[in-house]
Amino acid sequence: MSVGVDGRSTRWADHRTARRAELVRAARKAVHRLGPTVSMDEIAAEAGTSKSIVYRYFDDKAGLRLAVAEAVVAQMHDTLQEAAHGAATPEGALRAMVRVYLEMIEHSPNVYWFVTRTSIGGNDPVSPVEQPGGRDTQATASPVGSSDAPLGAYLESVIELVAEPFAQAADVTPEDAAAWAAGAVGFVRGAGEWWLGHRVAGQSVTREQLTERVSLWLWTGPVGVLHPDEPAAATTA
Repeated sequence: MSVGVDGRSTRWADHRTARRAELVRAARKAVHRLGPTVSMDEIAAEAGTSKSIVYRYFDDKAGLRLAVAEAVVAQMHDTLQEAAHGAATPEGALRAMVRVYLEMIEHSPNVYWFVTRTSIGGNDPVSPVEQPGGRDTQATASPVGSSDAPLGAYLESVIELVAEPFAQAADVTPEDAAAWAAGAVGFVRGAGEWWLGHRVAGQSVTREQLTERVSLWLWTGPVGVLHPDEPAAATTA
């Protein structure tokens, strides 16, 4: 009898996990289309279900937002890691990570703002920039190194990724590499968010140009100071 009960429990747990994943994907699609201020009714409609069903799997909107954030930041981390490890040089690893980050936030600014500029503990989204579709919100942001999960854990892990190529090239202590990487992550994030908020038709700075400029600014600064004989990388920006 216990075997049967355990089997049913396992099937129910698997079903619940799969259903939660489906709702998270639906929420991401709704945010992508409608913006960070998307309602639970709109998310439920995207999922083809009712709001009451969504609440069976998530206690509230904050819980659903947290689940979306966990999925998004895990994907971003894996993609950044793959880009860094696929590069031939430390400088190439940094540039690859900058490029991938900008590609991902450009692909879905709404989802990016939803994950990084919303109050996970509450129901009101906040953002410093007018969102696509005319949805306008207020400003707060999680700082680099924030302990707010999952964004804080994501930022800490990205800092470790960025520290690796810098430590390889500059031959510095782990502490120096981590300090530089934390600053670099904040710099890239700030530049990317500025770019998202100021893009206009026919803008002078393209995504690839910003990738090259940000990579060059980050790389030649510390490497140039620590190794003045190191040739500066050419930029196509």
